[in-house]
Amino acid sequence: MAAIGTAVPGGPVEQGRLWEGFFAAHFRGDRAAERIFRGAGVQRRHAAVNPLLEDVGGWSTGDRMRRYAAEARPLGKEAVAAALDTAGLRPDEVGLLAVVSCTGYATPGLDIHVAADLGMAADVQRLVIGHMGCYAAIPGLGAVADHVTARGRPAVALCLELTSLHVQPPAPDRGQVVSHALFGDAAAAVVVVPGRPQAGGLEVVDVAALTDPGTADHMTWDVTDLGFRMGLSPEVPAVLARHVRGMVTGLLGRHGLSIADVDGWAVHPGGPRILSTVAEQLRLPDRALDASLRVLAERGNCSSSTVLLVLDELRASGRPRPGRSAVAMAFGPGLTLYAALLRAC
Repeated sequence: MAAIGTAVPGGPVEQGRLWEGFFAAHFRGDRAAERIFRGAGVQRRHAAVNPLLEDVGGWSTGDRMRRYAAEARPLGKEAVAAALDTAGLRPDEVGLLAVVSCTGYATPGLDIHVAADLGMAADVQRLVIGHMGCYAAIPGLGAVADHVTARGRPAVALCLELTSLHVQPPAPDRGQVVSHALFGDAAAAVVVVPGRPQAGGLEVVDVAALTDPGTADHMTWDVTDLGFRMGLSPEVPAVLARHVRGMVTGLLGRHGLSIADVDGWAVHPGGPRILSTVAEQLRLPDRALDASLRVLAERGNCSSSTVLLVLDELRASGRPRPGRSAVAMAFGPGLTLYAALLRAC
């Protein structure tokens, strides 16, 4: 991993203003909803469609997809261009562009438009990973890393999510309160190059996955006539608690490592309870998840983009140190856990 580039739409919107200016009326002044909203760990976030200015709750899915196509294209171009510039690569050197998103679709898609807008070669290979949800950055990273190993050419994974397009009509549903309290919009692109990483780079060592199909109904992302609707069970942290330690220790054990050997944790901030569950089950030291908490506070949960935002924040803080390992981890529908083992150079 040679570089990460990020982009967000518009200026940040304060969480308190979102409640007072829109969601208080949306949830009809429900005090319990307000407590959930204000206790989500989010201070501000970005939105391509600011609910203080536009209420999309009654928009059709078609209208939302047309808006996605208009908003996503420049945002994706910005994130990929920033990553390529940091990596010192020209767009026409890219062998594969993978686009990860679960919040919008169009054909010709974002992969074609971003490649053309940046001047990538006509023979660039493209891959679209859709509707996997918050964990999808990790299989996306695995796919581009495999391409780099097999083909010997640089590759880019772009994660772009516009969750603000999927505000739902008012309903007495606590799961909707949680999702509207947490989610923000962002794009993040990662460049992976062949050969030994240069100083400051990260080697993609391994990727692991675990799905508990018996809990498939605990987290859903349904296509409806009024956009995509999140289904979220309060049992998600308990399911995560059952699986996260075994999956992480199995991944590390394949490489002769233990949890104590990990120098940086980029954990997807699905919410405060998700982070506290991970910290408790892995017995992490204090402040091990500070990068995740900062991203949650400043960006919210941006679905697949978020773990790359956390990884970027982690690297800015100097972790992992050269020669040490990091784990990037995310969770989503299925219920699925994905993790990548990385090594700093």
